[in-house]
Amino acid sequence: IQETKKEAIKRSMCQALWGESEVRWEAQPSSNSVGGILYMGSEKTFMLETKIIGTGFIMLIGKWREEAQTIKIIDIYSPCDIQSKRVLRDSIKQLKNHSPKGLWCILGDFNIRTAAKRFGASQRGLEDNSSREFNEWIAKLEVEEAPWVGRKFTWVRPNGTIRSKLNRFLVSPEWLTKWPGTSQYTLERNFSDHCSLLLRSKCVDWGLKPFRTLDCYLSDKSFKKIVLESWTSNQQRGWRGYVLKEQIKTLKERIRAWNK
Repeated sequence: IQETKKEAIKRSMCQALWGESEVRWEAQPSSNSVGGILYMGSEKTFMLETKIIGTGFIMLIGKWREEAQTIKIIDIYSPCDIQSKRVLRDSIKQLKNHSPKGLWCILGDFNIRTAAKRFGASQRGLEDNSSREFNEWIAKLEVEEAPWVGRKFTWVRPNGTIRSKLNRFLVSPEWLTKWPGTSQYTLERNFSDHCSLLLRSKCVDWGLKPFRTLDCYLSDKSFKKIVLESWTSNQQRGWRGYVLKEQIKTLKERIRAWNK
């Protein structure tokens, strides 16, 4: 939850919101009723190992118990002024650069109103610059928006005259490789002027996935070298089908890095 406007969080409030008595929570208090972030979760599904709380964000590293996967989550509430936005983005970039690979999910209220994602207002020049900075930041983090399902406006002015996409989930390529059916859903508004978002992965088994490449790769002399190095350096043990699967997985990651 972003923008709690709470300087203190009590267990009873978390239990009421979560709907169960057993709930783990972490919070960044608001300042003068501005901002504030609240994370709630269950130790049965997510075992928290490390937390970092900074100005405008909460970072959580832990184990997703169902699949025994370490995931890194950053929950953000971005300030409105551009200088404070830049300070927050630099902090997030440093955290991401410290451990660039892995299953990353960066979410929250980014307070960015891009011209293409806003309805009912016109500040085109300002929004173009702000949008450009935001997109450059996303590119440097090497994350991308999870595919959207349903409407993409997440904030609505009470009179309905302006709608914007302020909230979103950004995930790493490794996240989408692990959970290729990942999508974000915009839920109905209730007491807030922001819509809740749901990130979920719904995988459909379509059978074996083909290994795809581009013809232009084959004309590049370094491509063959990358393939040979990847294939010969990845010495896996075990059942041959498993070995082949792991070699192809590693090869895909090497090709993706080489293509950048």
